Amino acid sequence: MGIFPLAYSLFKDFTPTFDITKRQLIAMMSALSKFILKIIGWKVSGKVPNHLKKNMLIVIPHTSNWDFPLGLLVRSAEKIKVKFVAKHTLFKPGIGWLFKALGGIPVDRSKRGNTVEAMADLYNDRDELSIVIAPEGTRKKVDRLKKGFYYIAKRAKVPIVPIKFDFRNKEVNFGDPFYTTEDENADLDFFEHYFDGVEGRIPENSYGYGK
Repeated sequence: MGIFPLAYSLFKDFTPTFDITKRQLIAMMSALSKFILKIIGWKVSGKVPNHLKKNMLIVIPHTSNWDFPLGLLVRSAEKIKVKFVAKHTLFKPGIGWLFKALGGIPVDRSKRGNTVEAMADLYNDRDELSIVIAPEGTRKKVDRLKKGFYYIAKRAKVPIVPIKFDFRNKEVNFGDPFYTTEDENADLDFFEHYFDGVEGRIPENSYGYGK
């Protein structure tokens, strides 16, 4: 009997098993992601809000499609349980599994008065939830942030964690949790200036560029 038929007869009924727990897999992916971030020259600073059961993460500036894979690397490296919201129509059979696997939450806006209420309900219906939002709402240059993130956080009574995607210094910085107050103008003014001078991958499209 030749070597290949012999090998086939010995291993044809063999089924490999991998005794790896979910926690071990997360640890492995975290280590790999940290390694990749180090190789490409990026660092994470500030206090990652894993101690908060509920929060809203806002990422600024958002100027490129490369923000998404960078965010996935940071999420994996720091073991952040964060999700993002997308239209429920994106979760149809075919590609929907990918959005769910990446942490997407479908929202049917037609069933609620507005998106703010729909997203606030997501928080109220869960014991733990972290959602990430890009308040610029586009990769193009904007002069003002969309205020939806603020009203969602205020209605759901969750802290807002500002995150700087600083491509110039290759740094993702987590700011301190911000709790909304009764002074709406002062609260929004804080976020309007918090990201001044931070440059995204396309500097001229960055929010606060030139301030």
